[in-house]
Formats: sequence, structure tokens, C-alpha cells
Amino acid sequence: MNLPSQIKRRKTQQIMVGNVPIGGGAPISVQSMTNTDTRDVNSTLDQVKRLAEAGADLVRISVPDEDSLAAFSKIKKEAKVPLIADIHFDHKLALGAIKNGADCLRINPGNIGKREKVVEIVSAAKDYNVPIRIGVNAGSLEKRLQKKYGEPNSDALVESALNHVEILQSLNFQNFKLSIKASDVFLTIESYRKISKLIDQPLHLGITEAGGFRSGTVKSSIGLGALLLDGIGDTIRVSLASEPENEVKVGFDILRSLKLRSRGINFIACPSCSRMNFDVIGTMNELESRLEDVSEDLDVAVIGCYVNGPGESKHVSIGVTGASPKNLIYIDGKPDHKIESENLVDHLEALIREKIRIQNKTNKNSLIAKS
Repeated sequence: MNLPSQIKRRKTQQIMVGNVPIGGGAPISVQSMTNTDTRDVNSTLDQVKRLAEAGADLVRISVPDEDSLAAFSKIKKEAKVPLIADIHFDHKLALGAIKNGADCLRINPGNIGKREKVVEIVSAAKDYNVPIRIGVNAGSLEKRLQKKYGEPNSDALVESALNHVEILQSLNFQNFKLSIKASDVFLTIESYRKISKLIDQPLHLGITEAGGFRSGTVKSSIGLGALLLDGIGDTIRVSLASEPENEVKVGFDILRSLKLRSRGINFIACPSCSRMNFDVIGTMNELESRLEDVSEDLDVAVIGCYVNGPGESKHVSIGVTGASPKNLIYIDGKPDHKIESENLVDHLEALIREKIRIQNKTNKNSLIAKS
């Protein structure tokens, strides 16, 4: 579904990570990172599959040693989603990851070592058409810049980023994207705004080490939301001390709230009050749990009373307005029938799944007719 966002996105070059376009007006991709021991092939591959099922467009995997590199090669052969190899310091691991099918490298050219090593990586990346993500992080700023600026600030992060960019551009390598992250929301926003005016490569957004599920979601929503509203950002990763699948879900929720991208059911639900005629919170918790497998777009309103219920239900595919003794169900914006509260969750789930089935069938028939 094309969403009518009012955001004017920043124009960037486009790169390809596997079959996923980044930048150049492509949909903003959502990614996450595995937290399993990469050497445990089965566990890591299982997590990659779960992330793909949650909607991740890209998955990053840390490759810290030779054993992890061997495992990455096996994982890549089975994965159904593009994989990014996260490499630090050892250029041989970067070369191995490229040759073993990595769809992208995440490196800092400045911490790879001698220029000759960076030249080797860039040469291999050119040969295999593998893009690179420069990852600048306030927590690992170069000692020279720490001494120069005293503490991490946006000028220090931007200077670090430009130094890395200069290395790649001096080797006539333009197939890269860049991130410039901090755990502080203001520092992150200021740094991205500055770098976005200096380069036209795609930008990977994130608030690094944002925190636990609740606090990290809030920080990421504020930081990423502010940048996305500015039109900045081509791919995002929400960094949470939580299950990686939650990063993907929150990422899509952020994009959906800004009408930049949609995946799954868009629930419109009231916070509930003494006017509610059914258990709104319990109903929502149960519906979200049952319908996690749905990737199709659908707007559903769950409103507990008649104050806002009719108005919200008139603008969605399926809506329920709380009433007594029965609740009123809306289909495609029109009052359709009534249902008791005790059967509400089962009834709504059935309606939603049937609506999606019909929607998919209609879309399939439309494609057949066009062909």
C-alpha cells in the first residue's frame, strides 16, 4: 500500500544490499542484528529466520574471528534475507566475508589498520559488488578526536565520518552508506543533520545502545522520528536490549506512524476509561498476540464506547464500537452487525483474517487480469 506521507525525503544515491535497494527513493528498509553466538550456526540461522518472518529486510551478523567467518558462510547459504557482516580491525575477516557471500560489510576504514589493508578490502568489494557501511559511533571515537574535542560532540562525529568517507572516495569507491550514532538523542540528531548536508550517500539511522524495550523504544522513536520527519534516513535499526524481533516491530511501527511504510495491522485503539463497554486493553493484547503472523496492511479500530467509536470506525476496514448490551461492528466504514463482548476477540480475529483473505484474492485476480 502506498502511504500518502507529507515528508519530503532527502535525495541520495542508491546502493543495493543483496536484492534490497537503499536510498534513491527506495522504501526505508528495516534491519536488526543477531545476538546469538555466530559460531552456533543453527541458533544464529534460526534467529535470522525469525527476523525475516518479523519483516526484517536486512540482518547483520557479527564476525569477530575465523570460526565465526566459517559459520557465516554456512548461514549465508541458508538465509532468505540479505546478510551484513559486521567486521572490526581484522581486514582478513572482511575479505573472507566478501568471498563467502556477504551482501554488505559494516566496517570503520579507520580501524582496519594500514591503508594497504583498506585498499585490499575496497578492491574485493568492487570485484564482488559488495557495498560497505561506515559505522561511526560516539562510544568508539578515535583517540585523536577525543583529545581534540575533549568529549564526543557532533563536530567530532562528523569529522570522524568524513575521514572514513575520504578514505573510500580516494579509492574511487562510492558504493557505501553511513551511520553516525550516539546513545544521546540530541547528539545523534545534530550529527545526522550535519552529515546529511555534506554527503549524498544513503544514511543508516539508529540511536545506539538505546536501552531496554520500553525506554529504548521511546528514545528511538523520538530520535529517529525527528530525523525521518526531516526527510533524513534510508534504512533504520532500532537498538534495544530486547529480542531482536522487537527491534523490527518497533522499526515498522515508527515508519507506519509517519506514513513512510506499512506492514501488518494498524490498530487504532482507545486507552480505555470508565465509559468502556468491553475490556479494551485485554482485547488489544489478545488480538496483537494472535495476529503477529499477519504482514498484510489493514486498518482496524477498537474503541470502547460511543464517544469516538463511530468516527474512528468510519475510516477503517474493520471497527468495533463498545455499546450495551452488544457492541457494534463496522465493515468498510459502515455499521454492519452487533456482537456480545464475550465473543468479541474470536469474532474480530475471524473478520480480520477473512478480510485479508478476500483482499489477497482480489489482488491476485487483478495481477492475473493485467498479465
